[in-house]
Amino acid sequence: MFLELGDVRKAYGRSVVIPGLSLAVGEGEFVGVIGPNGAGKSTLFGVISGGLVADSGQVKLAGADISRIDAAGRCHLGIARTFQIPQPFLGLTVYENALVSATFGAKLDGHEAEAAACQALEQTGLLPLANNAADTLTLLQRKRLELARAIATKPRLLLLDEVAGGLTDAEVIELLELIVRINQSGVTVLWIEHLVHALVSVAQRLVVLAEGQIVADGKPREVLEVPAVRETYLGSDLDDDNEVPQPQSGDSHAAC
Repeated sequence: MFLELGDVRKAYGRSVVIPGLSLAVGEGEFVGVIGPNGAGKSTLFGVISGGLVADSGQVKLAGADISRIDAAGRCHLGIARTFQIPQPFLGLTVYENALVSATFGAKLDGHEAEAAACQALEQTGLLPLANNAADTLTLLQRKRLELARAIATKPRLLLLDEVAGGLTDAEVIELLELIVRINQSGVTVLWIEHLVHALVSVAQRLVVLAEGQIVADGKPREVLEVPAVRETYLGSDLDDDNEVPQPQSGDSHAAC
């Protein structure tokens, strides 16, 4: 397996968020992660990305134990993540934000770093805004920049934390199409999202967390029919018939 978590435990003081979770993800998979607030989803991403250190258990990437490697080291190994609230460098331009990621995340320099930054902006549709200050961007543009910064690190594993939140239906579809293209380029994707039907329209597999434990894992449509899953969501979001249309895959963008 490409990513493996073995009996991972994480607590904050006496509050146990993840009591012992095991998960395996194959290379190139597109896995959606859902669960109620407080289920441990963001904590899980922190443990995978290195922003948090598991209290016990093991995290492996491509067979190598990375449990004690910090976030910077894991980024260099190919793990990138986005955050619920975009966190660009507001004092820099869009291009400079991507360039920082390529330089320090992918450890590139000179023309290689510049090319990686341009390619990330091209992929995310931000190239026309390359010279704009990051603090002038709209919410969708900031979310795209968050993605561009992650892409510029040349990830093998991309962790997306609620990147569709706050967007209109049309913007969600644009975002879905972009992430599908990223996955089709060979990047393994784990995506936390509260917009369940948007996630189900593109994910190959769905993992449901509750109280830091996996309550269901499998094909999205089948998982949504699991009684424990429906009970967790009380039927609210899962019974919504207004599903997000399936995005159409397009041709990959060339580097600038």
